[in-house]
Amino acid sequence: MVAPDLKAETMKLMDRRGALEAEMDAIIARLTAPGGPGITGGLVDAEGFPRSDIDIPNVLAQRRRLAELRNDHKDVTNKIDKNLEILHSSKLSRNEQSASRGSDTTASSHIGLSQSEPMEEDPVTRLPFAMIDEITDGSPAAVDGLQLGDEIVKFGNVEAGDRLQERLMSEAISNEDHQISLAIIRQGSAMNLTITPRRWHGRGLLGCHFRML
Repeated sequence: MVAPDLKAETMKLMDRRGALEAEMDAIIARLTAPGGPGITGGLVDAEGFPRSDIDIPNVLAQRRRLAELRNDHKDVTNKIDKNLEILHSSKLSRNEQSASRGSDTTASSHIGLSQSEPMEEDPVTRLPFAMIDEITDGSPAAVDGLQLGDEIVKFGNVEAGDRLQERLMSEAISNEDHQISLAIIRQGSAMNLTITPRRWHGRGLLGCHFRML
Protein backbone atom coordinates (compact mmCIF):
# COMPACT_ATOMS: atom_id res chain seq x y z
CA MET A 1 0.00 0.00 0.00
CA VAL A 2 1.29 3.46 -0.91
CA ALA A 3 1.99 5.75 2.04
CA PRO A 4 -0.68 8.50 2.15
CA ASP A 5 1.95 11.24 2.18
CA LEU A 6 3.98 9.89 -0.76
CA LYS A 7 2.12 12.08 -3.22
CA ALA A 8 2.71 15.18 -1.09
CA GLU A 9 6.37 14.24 -0.75
CA THR A 10 6.65 13.91 -4.52
CA MET A 11 5.13 17.34 -5.08
CA LYS A 12 7.59 18.85 -2.58
CA LEU A 13 10.46 17.16 -4.41
CA MET A 14 9.19 18.63 -7.68
CA ASP A 15 9.11 22.08 -6.07
CA ARG A 16 12.65 21.49 -4.84
CA ARG A 17 13.78 20.48 -8.32
CA GLY A 18 12.20 23.60 -9.78
CA ALA A 19 14.10 25.76 -7.28
CA LEU A 20 17.37 24.00 -8.12
CA GLU A 21 16.78 24.54 -11.83
CA ALA A 22 16.06 28.23 -11.27
CA GLU A 23 19.29 28.69 -9.31
CA MET A 24 21.29 26.76 -11.92
CA ASP A 25 19.82 28.88 -14.72
CA ALA A 26 20.78 32.06 -12.86
CA ILE A 27 24.39 30.92 -12.35
CA ILE A 28 24.72 29.78 -15.97
CA ALA A 29 23.34 33.12 -17.18
CA ARG A 30 25.94 35.01 -15.12
CA LEU A 31 28.86 32.83 -16.20
CA THR A 32 27.94 32.88 -19.88
CA ALA A 33 27.09 36.59 -20.10
CA PRO A 34 29.06 38.56 -22.74
CA GLY A 35 32.66 38.82 -21.58
CA GLY A 36 32.08 36.21 -18.90
CA PRO A 37 34.36 33.24 -18.24
CA GLY A 38 31.81 30.61 -19.23
CA ILE A 39 31.02 27.44 -17.34
CA THR A 40 34.37 25.78 -18.02
CA GLY A 41 36.43 28.49 -19.72
CA GLY A 42 40.00 29.30 -18.72
CA LEU A 43 40.73 31.91 -16.08
CA VAL A 44 44.13 33.03 -17.36
CA ASP A 45 45.02 35.34 -20.21
CA ALA A 46 47.12 34.57 -23.29
CA GLU A 47 50.31 35.11 -21.29
CA GLY A 48 49.28 32.73 -18.54
CA PHE A 49 48.42 35.38 -15.94
CA PRO A 50 45.11 35.43 -14.02
CA ARG A 51 42.51 37.40 -15.92
CA SER A 52 42.13 40.89 -14.50
CA ASP A 53 38.68 41.48 -16.01
CA ILE A 54 36.86 38.94 -13.84
CA ASP A 55 36.52 38.13 -10.16
CA ILE A 56 38.26 34.75 -10.18
CA PRO A 57 37.37 33.69 -6.59
CA ASN A 58 33.73 34.50 -7.29
CA VAL A 59 33.78 32.57 -10.59
CA LEU A 60 35.30 29.53 -8.87
CA ALA A 61 32.68 29.73 -6.13
CA GLN A 62 29.86 29.89 -8.69
CA ARG A 63 31.26 26.93 -10.61
CA ARG A 64 31.51 24.89 -7.41
CA ARG A 65 27.96 25.83 -6.53
CA LEU A 66 26.76 24.84 -10.00
CA ALA A 67 28.40 21.42 -9.63
CA GLU A 68 26.70 20.97 -6.24
CA LEU A 69 23.33 21.97 -7.68
CA ARG A 70 23.68 19.53 -10.55
CA ASN A 71 24.41 16.69 -8.13
CA ASP A 72 21.45 17.68 -5.96
CA HIS A 73 19.24 17.92 -9.07
CA LYS A 74 20.23 14.41 -10.10
CA ASP A 75 19.47 13.02 -6.62
CA VAL A 76 16.10 14.78 -6.43
CA THR A 77 15.14 13.63 -9.93
CA ASN A 78 15.99 10.02 -9.03
CA LYS A 79 13.78 10.26 -5.93
CA ILE A 80 10.94 11.74 -7.97
CA ASP A 81 11.22 8.96 -10.56
CA LYS A 82 11.10 6.28 -7.86
CA ASN A 83 8.07 7.86 -6.19
CA LEU A 84 6.27 8.22 -9.51
CA GLU A 85 6.91 4.56 -10.28
CA ILE A 86 5.39 3.58 -6.93
CA LEU A 87 2.39 5.87 -7.43
CA HIS A 88 1.93 4.66 -10.99
CA SER A 89 2.09 1.01 -9.91
CA SER A 90 -0.43 1.69 -7.17
CA LYS A 91 -2.80 3.30 -9.66
CA LEU A 92 -2.52 0.33 -12.02
CA SER A 93 -3.29 -2.00 -9.12
CA ARG A 94 -6.37 0.03 -8.20
CA ASN A 95 -7.54 -0.04 -11.81
CA GLU A 96 -7.20 -3.83 -11.90
CA GLN A 97 -9.18 -4.15 -8.68
CA SER A 98 -11.82 -1.82 -10.06
CA ALA A 99 -12.09 -3.89 -13.23
CA SER A 100 -12.49 -7.08 -11.21
CA ARG A 101 -15.40 -5.50 -9.37
CA GLY A 102 -17.01 -4.30 -12.59
CA SER A 103 -19.71 -6.96 -12.65
CA ASP A 104 -20.62 -6.25 -9.02
CA THR A 105 -20.98 -2.51 -9.57
CA THR A 106 -23.05 -3.13 -12.70
CA ALA A 107 -25.38 -5.35 -10.72
CA SER A 108 -25.67 -2.80 -7.95
CA SER A 109 -26.83 -0.15 -10.41
CA HIS A 110 -29.78 -2.35 -11.37
CA ILE A 111 -31.01 -2.54 -7.78
CA GLY A 112 -30.84 1.20 -7.18
CA LEU A 113 -27.47 1.54 -5.40
CA SER A 114 -25.69 4.79 -6.21
CA GLN A 115 -22.21 4.78 -7.68
CA SER A 116 -19.58 7.48 -7.36
CA GLU A 117 -18.47 9.33 -10.46
CA PRO A 118 -14.93 8.38 -11.46
CA MET A 119 -12.40 10.85 -10.11
CA GLU A 120 -10.28 12.80 -12.54
CA GLU A 121 -6.88 11.18 -12.85
CA ASP A 122 -4.22 12.86 -10.73
CA PRO A 123 -1.40 13.97 -13.10
CA VAL A 124 1.29 13.22 -10.51
CA THR A 125 0.54 9.50 -10.83
CA ARG A 126 1.25 9.62 -14.57
CA LEU A 127 4.82 9.28 -15.72
CA PRO A 128 6.17 11.87 -18.18
CA PHE A 129 7.70 10.22 -21.23
CA ALA A 130 9.50 13.16 -22.84
CA MET A 131 10.96 16.57 -22.09
CA ILE A 132 11.29 19.69 -24.22
CA ASP A 133 15.06 20.17 -24.45
CA GLU A 134 15.06 22.60 -27.37
CA ILE A 135 12.54 25.18 -28.51
CA THR A 136 12.80 27.98 -31.07
CA ASP A 137 11.56 31.49 -30.36
CA GLY A 138 8.51 32.34 -32.45
CA SER A 139 7.78 28.68 -33.22
CA PRO A 140 4.26 27.24 -32.85
CA ALA A 141 5.39 25.42 -29.70
CA ALA A 142 6.74 28.61 -28.12
CA VAL A 143 3.82 30.80 -29.20
CA ASP A 144 1.29 28.28 -27.87
CA GLY A 145 2.93 28.14 -24.45
CA LEU A 146 5.40 25.26 -24.32
CA GLN A 147 8.62 26.03 -22.48
CA LEU A 148 12.10 24.57 -22.26
CA GLY A 149 12.14 21.81 -19.64
CA ASP A 150 8.42 21.01 -19.83
CA GLU A 151 7.85 17.29 -19.23
CA ILE A 152 5.26 15.69 -21.48
CA VAL A 153 2.75 13.35 -19.85
CA LYS A 154 0.35 13.20 -22.78
CA PHE A 155 0.51 14.65 -26.30
CA GLY A 156 -2.84 14.23 -28.00
CA ASN A 157 -3.32 10.47 -28.15
CA VAL A 158 0.33 9.73 -27.41
CA GLU A 159 1.33 8.54 -23.96
CA ALA A 160 4.14 6.29 -22.77
CA GLY A 161 4.97 3.32 -24.98
CA ASP A 162 7.11 2.27 -27.92
CA ARG A 163 8.14 4.25 -31.02
CA LEU A 164 7.43 7.55 -29.25
CA GLN A 165 9.33 9.81 -31.66
CA GLU A 166 7.51 8.30 -34.61
CA ARG A 167 4.13 8.55 -32.88
CA LEU A 168 4.72 12.17 -31.84
CA MET A 169 5.59 13.11 -35.41
CA SER A 170 2.55 11.29 -36.75
CA GLU A 171 0.29 12.98 -34.18
CA ALA A 172 1.57 16.42 -35.17
CA ILE A 173 1.27 15.78 -38.92
CA SER A 174 -2.22 14.31 -38.68
CA ASN A 175 -3.37 17.32 -36.63
CA GLU A 176 -1.84 20.10 -38.73
CA ASP A 177 -3.82 23.31 -38.15
CA HIS A 178 -5.86 21.58 -35.43
CA GLN A 179 -5.45 21.90 -31.67
CA ILE A 180 -3.82 19.07 -29.71
CA SER A 181 -4.38 18.74 -25.97
CA LEU A 182 -1.27 18.30 -23.84
CA ALA A 183 -0.76 17.26 -20.23
CA ILE A 184 2.59 18.46 -18.91
CA ILE A 185 4.58 18.92 -15.74
CA ARG A 186 6.31 22.29 -15.43
CA GLN A 187 8.68 22.77 -12.51
CA GLY A 188 6.70 20.26 -10.47
CA SER A 189 3.23 21.58 -11.32
CA ALA A 190 0.80 19.63 -13.50
CA MET A 191 -0.70 21.68 -16.32
CA ASN A 192 -2.94 21.26 -19.36
CA LEU A 193 -2.53 23.29 -22.52
CA THR A 194 -3.21 23.10 -26.25
CA ILE A 195 -0.86 23.45 -29.19
CA THR A 196 -1.62 23.74 -32.90
CA PRO A 197 0.94 22.18 -35.27
CA ARG A 198 1.26 24.50 -38.27
CA ARG A 199 3.54 25.80 -40.97
CA TRP A 200 5.86 28.62 -39.98
CA HIS A 201 9.15 30.10 -41.19
CA GLY A 202 11.22 27.40 -39.43
CA ARG A 203 11.51 23.63 -39.71
CA GLY A 204 8.75 21.20 -38.85
CA LEU A 205 5.29 21.97 -37.54
CA LEU A 206 6.20 22.64 -33.90
CA GLY A 207 9.70 24.07 -33.70
CA CYS A 208 10.74 22.10 -30.64
CA HIS A 209 12.60 18.91 -29.82
CA PHE A 210 11.43 16.11 -27.55
CA ARG A 211 14.00 14.17 -25.53
CA MET A 212 12.66 10.79 -24.50
CA LEU A 213 12.88 10.07 -20.78
